[in-house]
Amino acid sequence: MFDSDSLADSANPLDHPIWNALTTRQRAIAEGNGFAWRYPADIAPFAAIVDASPASFAALEQLVSDSARVALFTVQPVVPPDPLKIRLAKTAEQMVAMSVADTSAMAVPEPVLLRETDVPAMLELVELTKPGPFGVRTGELGNFLGIRADNRLVAMAGERMKLDGFTEITAVCTHPAYRGKGYARALLQAVSRGIFARGETPFLHVFSDNKSAIELYRRSGFAVRKRMHLTALGRDA
Repeated sequence: MFDSDSLADSANPLDHPIWNALTTRQRAIAEGNGFAWRYPADIAPFAAIVDASPASFAALEQLVSDSARVALFTVQPVVPPDPLKIRLAKTAEQMVAMSVADTSAMAVPEPVLLRETDVPAMLELVELTKPGPFGVRTGELGNFLGIRADNRLVAMAGERMKLDGFTEITAVCTHPAYRGKGYARALLQAVSRGIFARGETPFLHVFSDNKSAIELYRRSGFAVRKRMHLTALGRDA
């Protein structure tokens, strides 16, 4: 079980990105209380607890249902008490942008800002490519940019968790028929540039076994900061 004093002891806000997002810049949409917070289920499944105390897990349990499970990013593995059950446990690399890769020489269509009317196309692309959790309201969390070709959305990337000094990049995906054209790198550059322009640092999470994506992010100016644990939790039926 992760250290019950971890929130108090950690000097780096990226060790607890969900908690620090939902108690600062994204507090207005947070659901929960002082022990546990989560994003609304139609935005993202992510949640965080203040420590590993019974009170915190009890508060977290109230945010979990059969149709609204939660997922935690933590430095140490999470071992929840009953009735919470682990539905998925994997490691993920937390990567931070050290620079913005120059893709100006690449012949790619200009990324465009995606809007509410683009949500059906975004959901369709996510369903096809499986980049990670993406709900009908995820696009409300920040700027999402896309590339269109042949009259359809074929690639996108955008912003998700926002905490003081940092913004997470998420939903980096490309339609299988359009891969290898540099679209993902161009979008990463564009989204990262916008984040840097606000005086913030881009970061992202990628499963540790997704070697191709990790290499893409390295080429795009990101470096691994820390290995994190992603734990999805549900309740007994």
